[in-house]
Amino acid sequence: MEVFKAIIVGIVQGLTEFLPVSSSGHIIIAQEVLGLDYGEEDNLLFAVVLHGATALSTLVVFKKDVFEIFKGLLDFRKNDSQRFTLSILVSMVPAVIVGLFFIETLEQLFSNLLIVGCSLLVTSLLLLFADRTTSDGKPVNMIRAFIIGIGQMFAAIFPGLSRSGTTISTALLMGIDRDKAARFSFLMVLPLIIGATIKKILDTSITQSETIEQTGSMTISALSLGFLAAFLSGLLACRWMIKLIRNAKLYYFSIYCGIMGIVVMAYVLLN
Repeated sequence: MEVFKAIIVGIVQGLTEFLPVSSSGHIIIAQEVLGLDYGEEDNLLFAVVLHGATALSTLVVFKKDVFEIFKGLLDFRKNDSQRFTLSILVSMVPAVIVGLFFIETLEQLFSNLLIVGCSLLVTSLLLLFADRTTSDGKPVNMIRAFIIGIGQMFAAIFPGLSRSGTTISTALLMGIDRDKAARFSFLMVLPLIIGATIKKILDTSITQSETIEQTGSMTISALSLGFLAAFLSGLLACRWMIKLIRNAKLYYFSIYCGIMGIVVMAYVLLN
């Protein structure tokens, strides 16, 4: 039963990662509804591994872009690929600082359903304001990349605050067009997620793993199948969802996040 629940949560991750509705928030909601609680430490590990799965599916979908980036870097001359890569590195700085120095705070926040509800409401407002802006066709330079990175930092701190919604909204509010904003948003998170996944797995000792198996909380099979479910659902949904983000009105996602935020907060207050 626990494995089946982990698969469902993995599918939820894969389906919500590419929409501006907060995959981390939906993971927490799904775990609450299914009664799937591994404890603060393991809940964060589960979330990181699922994000790693969708990062892998993103890598597969954007393989041509990633190849062009590496090709440009090996050229040793100033080119668009080098500038794009440097922008991604600059955007990572705020989130890396949070990950290195505030990891314990993150572990506590990632089990708080009330914060998820409040953050979903903030996401709703961000998307609403971003939807009303008009694009000036501005490029993603170093300064704008750092500002987008600050948005990603806040999304990393507060579950329910959509990472893609925050970064895309921030980009749109600065005049960057929707296509460039979506592309940068999905590619900028890959190094962070891959690094966080590797670090979290390495930090999980053999002793902790044995304790997990003995207590019946999070098993290796649940973690593995959850990863597989997130990867496959993300792989299938990525192309469709990216087009949806680029072409659809953010207003609809704003309504959805607002309703979900109110429902979650009402659930917490009533219980």
